[in-house]
Amino acid sequence: MLQAFNHLLNTRFSFLKETPLLVAVSGGLDSMVLADLCVKSALNISLAHCNFKLRGDESDGDEHFIKDFSKTHNLEVFATSFKTETFAKTSKQSVQMAARQLRYEWFENLRNQKGFEYILTAHHADDHLETVLINLSRGTGLEGLTGIPEINESVVRPLLEFSRADIHDYAMTQKVLWREDSSNNNTKYVRNNLRHTIIPLLKDLNPSFIHNFQRTLSHLKDTQSILEDYMLEVEDRVIESIDENQIIYNINQIQSLNNPQAYLYQLLKTYHFTDWTQITALLDAQSGKQITSSTHRLLKNRSQLILSRLNTMAKISISIEAADGLVSIPNQPFNLKLEMTTSLGVSDINHVYLDFEILKFPLRFDNWSHGDYFYPSGMSGKKKLSKYFKDEKLSLIDKENIRVIYSGNDVVWIVGRRADQRFLANKNSTQILKLSIEHNAHS
Repeated sequence: MLQAFNHLLNTRFSFLKETPLLVAVSGGLDSMVLADLCVKSALNISLAHCNFKLRGDESDGDEHFIKDFSKTHNLEVFATSFKTETFAKTSKQSVQMAARQLRYEWFENLRNQKGFEYILTAHHADDHLETVLINLSRGTGLEGLTGIPEINESVVRPLLEFSRADIHDYAMTQKVLWREDSSNNNTKYVRNNLRHTIIPLLKDLNPSFIHNFQRTLSHLKDTQSILEDYMLEVEDRVIESIDENQIIYNINQIQSLNNPQAYLYQLLKTYHFTDWTQITALLDAQSGKQITSSTHRLLKNRSQLILSRLNTMAKISISIEAADGLVSIPNQPFNLKLEMTTSLGVSDINHVYLDFEILKFPLRFDNWSHGDYFYPSGMSGKKKLSKYFKDEKLSLIDKENIRVIYSGNDVVWIVGRRADQRFLANKNSTQILKLSIEHNAHS
């Protein structure tokens, strides 16, 4: 398994090497094997442990176990505790969902505050299967059938190709210690019930069930990729215009499609709408009729559907006068830090090293415009920002949140994504400006 894990590191997860990582560890079998694999693969890791205070001394024992493990392996460890049951009651959700929300919010805060690039969790193939079965039992679309994403923003799950049996065998042969969570045997939870009753039956029927399931997932993901590519073409046909505040869809073009409701779902699924029958009815409704989700409004306006956020962010334009200091960005989860340096570092999504002598001050932090183009770093030639975003398969809401640094009218940096090759410093640069994203502690 270690060899297979390192093969994945060298192929799909090479970005995890030589960067600080936060590994979520509960003390159970899966997370302790992940920690052991990371240590033996010489990854730069720290540990994060949540004590949910749900199992009394057993929960505290897990925390002590993790701290002992971190001392043995000379690893930095972060530990916190939550009043999970109280939070579940006040937030009106199950204890499991409350614990999930608490831990992921804490992980993300730690990542931002301590400078970790990614959070690693120990989800594996059996977890994948359980999630798909749960989604299937509740009713789901293609997204629900593809299960747990391998990479979801800052969260990476490098063990999804391994089964629970693979992980257990590794722990036994490598003498990895772990603690058993007694609540995992409680079949009142849907996931545990599947784990202890339904899935063993499926494996008894076919010993290759997990392998075949993973192969099916691969096919479904391929299908989803084809669908996403095709939907980019559909968007070009049905979208009349996009700006920072709204997207305008052409109703006639939507109605010309086979099964408009299915296409509307694909076009609008990321905007948290739920009643797709009502949304389809909007196509033939009177002008002025609208439907709202928790985040967006969809308005019928003659032959158009207009999508806008309920709290539309105003246009941002900030002038950056000086080459040193912190620039506060309102309504954003980050600020910008500028500093002159003599060291040429490697530019990435959070830092760019610019040739100061080429820049025209004041710089401008602003919304992007559809006519903008740039020369993408690492590529030859220029490209329109709109085409770049399409190639990157950004969702429409992602595009709305894009911000750009300009020098005069030229794009210097698509903030948090890619720099313009023309402005990057090189070994011949005599003055270098390091421009960095500084995430807010509460974001």
